[in-house]
Amino acid sequence: MKAILYIGHGTRSKEGAEEAKSFIHRVMERINVEIQEVCFLELTKPGIEEGFLHCVERGATEITVVPLFLLAAGHIKEDIPQALSSLIERYPTINVKIRDPFGVQGKILDGIAEMVKETVTDLTPKDSILIVGRGSSDKSIHTAFADIARGISKRLGIENIQVCYLAATEPRLPEGLETISKNATGKIIVIPYLLFSGLLLKEVDQMVSMKRKLGQQIIHTGQLSKHRVIEDIITERATEGA
Repeated sequence: MKAILYIGHGTRSKEGAEEAKSFIHRVMERINVEIQEVCFLELTKPGIEEGFLHCVERGATEITVVPLFLLAAGHIKEDIPQALSSLIERYPTINVKIRDPFGVQGKILDGIAEMVKETVTDLTPKDSILIVGRGSSDKSIHTAFADIARGISKRLGIENIQVCYLAATEPRLPEGLETISKNATGKIIVIPYLLFSGLLLKEVDQMVSMKRKLGQQIIHTGQLSKHRVIEDIITERATEGA
C-alpha cells in the first residue's frame, strides 16, 4: 500500500507549526492516497521516525517522502537522509522514495511575481526588492539565490534586486536592509523566501517595522505558502510517477 510522508523543517513557534500542519492537510485533501502522514526534522512533533512508523503501522509497503524544503542544502543533503537511513535498514521490504526539494523553478518565481503584484498594486521599475533567505553554509545557496533574483527581476521589470540571509552566511538581514535603503529611489518590497511563518519571519517583521518607523516605505509580502503555487508543486511531487 502506498503512503506519503511529508517532512517539514519545524519551528519553536506554535503558530508557525500549526500553519505548516494546516497547509499540509490542505495538500492531503487533494491527493487520493489513503496513508498520508506529517512529520518534522526538528523542533516540532512528530519527528521523522514517528511519522515513518505511523506509515508502517497503517500498512504502508511503499513510502514516498516529500521534503517541504525550498532549496537543497545541508538538511536535504545530509540530515533527512541520515534520519531515514536507519529506518530504511530496519524495514528493508518497504520501498522508500525520497523526492527532491522544490529547487529554483519557474512556477515558484511566477507565483512570487504574482504575489508581489497583488501586494503592491502600484509597482514601478524604480522600486527595489530585497529577497530574504533562511541561509546556509552550503555555497550552492548563493548560486540558487542569484538565479532567483534574476528570475524575479525579469518577471517584474525591476533592476534593483538584492539578497540577504537570516543565518549562516552573509550578508545578513540588517546589512541587506541598510544597503537597499541607501540605494532605493522608490518603494522597497521585502520577500521572505520562507515557506511558513515562525520565529524567522517574526525577525523579518521586526526589522521591517523598525525601518518603517524611520520613514522608509517598505512593503512586506509575507511567507510563500500564501500562494497556491506551493500547494500545486507539493501535490505534483507527491504524486509524481503514480
